Amino acid sequence: MGKPLPKNSRKNGDRIRLEGLVADLSQNRDDLGAKIQRQADDLKLKNGQLRNGAEREVRSKEQIHMLTEALESAADGIFIINAHKTGFPVIYANRSFQKMTGYAKKDILGRNYFLLYGTGADRRVANEIKHIIRRGKSFHAEMLNFQKGGKKYWNLLRITPLRGAGGAVTHYVGIQTDVTLMREKELEIDEQREELLHVTRVGKLAEFVSSLAHEISQPLTAILSYAQAARRILGGKHPELAKILSYIVDDDQRAAAVIQRLRTLLKKNKPEIKPLDINALIRATVMLIAADATLRNDILKVKLKSGLPKIYGDRIQIQQVLLNLISNSFDALENNKGEREILISTSLKNSGAILVEVKDSGCGIPLQNISKLFARFFTSKPDGLGMGLSISRSIVEAHGGRLDVKNNTGRGATFYFTLPAGRKKSHE
Repeated sequence: MGKPLPKNSRKNGDRIRLEGLVADLSQNRDDLGAKIQRQADDLKLKNGQLRNGAEREVRSKEQIHMLTEALESAADGIFIINAHKTGFPVIYANRSFQKMTGYAKKDILGRNYFLLYGTGADRRVANEIKHIIRRGKSFHAEMLNFQKGGKKYWNLLRITPLRGAGGAVTHYVGIQTDVTLMREKELEIDEQREELLHVTRVGKLAEFVSSLAHEISQPLTAILSYAQAARRILGGKHPELAKILSYIVDDDQRAAAVIQRLRTLLKKNKPEIKPLDINALIRATVMLIAADATLRNDILKVKLKSGLPKIYGDRIQIQQVLLNLISNSFDALENNKGEREILISTSLKNSGAILVEVKDSGCGIPLQNISKLFARFFTSKPDGLGMGLSISRSIVEAHGGRLDVKNNTGRGATFYFTLPAGRKKSHE
């Protein structure tokens, strides 16, 4: 048997084992503490991330709410159409769109957008919009529409395709602005302009009534004389009767033509845009005013360029401009002691526009008045309204041209205006 270990050796061994155990426990404690710390740090980080995420979510909800309220509060009607589904179903419509169309939200969502146009709307316009947006293009135009109850309104419509990440069209976003008041105001202005033009035409014609009455009375008297003569010679020779009857026909046609021109000028009509022969219109106007020129001892001359292309315009309005300019020339010649001549000429400019000039040998225009001659209510005449030239310029500009004036090198002044040739100008 081996010898037993000394007592001190056993104690030392126990102490070493105890110290090792303590060291192990200490290491385990440190490791556990580090692990707990790491977990605490991870937890702290995740809590921070959760808080940040929650804050971002709150901010996102606030932004969505703000954007939604902005769309709902917009004065324009805003709507969104789902492009993936057939039938152009509306998936969003703000309050202004509902008010503008007269439909409630529940009647709009899921419904075909083009069925909200009303029964009176032009189906061709709807088909054109479909054709454009299906090709991935934007639509922008002013159009007439009808509310649910049938009331019509004008709106400026813009529809734009919205594309997804892959570039394919996912939705159509539309904005429509109610421009009814604007259109009604424009129509009111047009009506006022037509009323003013009518008053001006009537006022100008009042100055020519005496000369026109004289011109008309002559053929009427001749017709009566020829008719009486025809009755007296009914039993005479036929060649003589035929000759008298031809006189009756000729003078009757002349009287009818004069009366017709007078009635046309006085008649109130909406602008009727047609191709016009400017030379023929000038000749007709000169014929209408020739008797008045004779009574004034004024000489009317025309120098018209042949072969001019036609213009597009309203016959009565262009004739009103000519009458106004010729009337101004009559006034300029009123106290003229020398030559009393008015020359009306036409020519073709290099730009393709037709130039019409009304040149007189009158007193001319004071330099200080030229810049304000076309201003409304400006007049140098004691009994003038100051509207004739302003209205004339508006008419010419509405036809795509320009009206202006210049003093001649010698005596008098020349009013001139241009009109585009061979091109239709919109008056809507």
